[in-house]
Amino acid sequence: MTASRVLVLNSGSSSVKYQLLDMADRSRLAVGLVERIGEETSRLVHEPLAGPAAAGGKRERTGPIADHEAALKAVAAELAADGTGLDSPELAAVGHRVVHGGTRFTRPTVIDDEVLTEIRNLIPLAPLHNPANVTGIEVARSLRADIPQIAVFDTAFHSTMPEYVARYAIDAATADAYSVRRYGFHGTSHAYVSRATAGLLGRPVEDVNVIVLHLGNGASASAVRGGVCVETSMGMTPLEGLVMGTRSGDLDPAVVFHLARVGGLSVDEIDSLLNKKSGLLGMCGDNDMREVLRRAGEGDESARLAFDAYVHRLKKYIGAYSAVLGRVDAVAFTAGVGENAHQVREAALDGLAELGLALDLEANAARSPQPRLVSADYARVAVAVVPTDEELEIATQAYALVTQ
Repeated sequence: MTASRVLVLNSGSSSVKYQLLDMADRSRLAVGLVERIGEETSRLVHEPLAGPAAAGGKRERTGPIADHEAALKAVAAELAADGTGLDSPELAAVGHRVVHGGTRFTRPTVIDDEVLTEIRNLIPLAPLHNPANVTGIEVARSLRADIPQIAVFDTAFHSTMPEYVARYAIDAATADAYSVRRYGFHGTSHAYVSRATAGLLGRPVEDVNVIVLHLGNGASASAVRGGVCVETSMGMTPLEGLVMGTRSGDLDPAVVFHLARVGGLSVDEIDSLLNKKSGLLGMCGDNDMREVLRRAGEGDESARLAFDAYVHRLKKYIGAYSAVLGRVDAVAFTAGVGENAHQVREAALDGLAELGLALDLEANAARSPQPRLVSADYARVAVAVVPTDEELEIATQAYALVTQ
């Protein structure tokens, strides 16, 4: 029996999301979530999707789950109950989402003690994410030390950016001393969507230039030339770039000095302001695009201003990345807002006919869970809506590594 299953783990500070996939046919066998880890009201939701267990549907339980070790043991128990436990000889690897790989990790990597130490050393660059990723890795290794544990890094896809793109124009010695450069994020999504868009066009990925717009509560853009990222909107942190749900995106750095000197805000207060209280939320009080659209449609001026700012930033990046790529074959929208808010797609592309962009308004407004083209037949540049699948991308990269 050839082992073809990959368990994908996304460990957060108080949660674990997971999927079990069979790479023989790229199918999902189970999905689940453990949340509120460390609380009395911890919750585990597990849904088997294949085999006899699927007939029983979703299972849910609540109660204390003390830590990530207890969480992963609970996940293992649920999988075992389905007959797909961690002791299965069909399990080929565990794929871990790791947010930050710095310049050290530019491809999926088999985790050993040295690699784990390096990931720990990157915690200052991702203090909210890498510690939880490390914890998940440690627990998974303790449960199945005999199978490959693979780290797949959010930053890796963007590591191909030219040095003149990745560098900030600050003193080089200072930048090097503190690892100040542009890393980019959402890399697994950008990799998956750029490749899926080429498939939708029926062309080899090497022949296709794509602008990918990953629009969720966090949002980022990328310019992908022949499957290789050459630009992305997020920088040293996920704060740079597009207007987001709670993040400001691009900002004059002197705003920080002004808030400190004139406003008397501390570094932590400014950090919280720009990351958690800005973007759509800061401008109109809502970070849910559905609410922003509803309010704007009812004449709410702050919601309309927030929406216009959001769309304007998108237009700027589409225009800039068109210039960077020189030739654009497709613009692909993905993630929660990108996939579902047809008004955002329409507004973002309005007036860009000179760039070869035009929508089929009826196709754009139609809802569908499938990858699809929504551009007008006469448009030079295709417009695609491609549901992202970061778990499948992690599993694909992990499985490719262990079977190469």
